[in-house]
Amino acid sequence: MTDPAWIRTIAPGEAEGRLAGLYEQITDPRTGEMDHILQVHGLHPAGLDAHLALYQAVMRGTPTLPAVDRELVAFVVSTINACHY
Repeated sequence: MTDPAWIRTIAPGEAEGRLAGLYEQITDPRTGEMDHILQVHGLHPAGLDAHLALYQAVMRGTPTLPAVDRELVAFVVSTINACHY
């Protein structure tokens, strides 16, 4: 896969230790790919870990709001911001 980011990243095959474990968590099991926005955090594994924790807290931390509604909110906000993530 070509790296489209102008920020230096660590390719999944080059990740070691803690970063390799984090990359496993963010790799889509169906496609074997990961979002570039997450891979940019590869130079700072603690930042990637914090990003994942925030995402999980936001997307799973509100049991009274169904997951489909949380995904819909994320989709609408991304659409408004012209972001394809």
